Amino acid sequence: MQVTAEMVRHAMRHWTTGVAVVTARLDEQIHGMTVNSFTSISLEPPLVTVTLAAGTRTQSLVEQTGVFGVTILSDGQADISDRFAGRTPAGEDRFAGLETFELDSGVPLLRAGLVSLDCRVVHRYPTETATLYVAQVTAIQHTNEGSPLVYHNRLYHKLGG
Repeated sequence: MQVTAEMVRHAMRHWTTGVAVVTARLDEQIHGMTVNSFTSISLEPPLVTVTLAAGTRTQSLVEQTGVFGVTILSDGQADISDRFAGRTPAGEDRFAGLETFELDSGVPLLRAGLVSLDCRVVHRYPTETATLYVAQVTAIQHTNEGSPLVYHNRLYHKLGG
C-alpha cells in the first residue's frame, strides 16, 4: 500500500502540538507564518527545529539570512495564528496592528506571545516540498504568562485544568 499525502494528513490530526509564529527579516522586508512543526531538540547546545514550506516568503527570507524568530502563542491567540496561516486577504500586512520587538538578530517578534526565541540556522535539510531547519537559540524573552495555544484534529484547544 502506498502512503498518500491525505493519509499522512489524516494520521497527523491525532498528534497534538503547540502553535507558534516563525518570523524573518531581510532589510525592510518582513514576513511570518504559523507553524506547528517547531520542536526543541537539545538543551546543550540550545537547538530547535522548524519546518517551512518551500517557496513561501518566510522560507525565502530564512534561506537568505540564516536567522528567524519564533513566538509561542497563548491560548487566546487563535486569531493571530489564523492571520499568520494566511487566512487573511492576500497582500494584507500580517503584522498590522501587532506590537513587535527585536532581540539580537533584528527579526520582528510578537510581544503578545508567551515567549519568543531568536534563532540562527546551523543545518538545513531540504525536501521536495519543505526545508527542515535546525537552529541554535541565541536569545530568549518571556513576554507573558498563561497557557499555550494547542492544535489537535484541525482545531484550536486550551489545556484543561
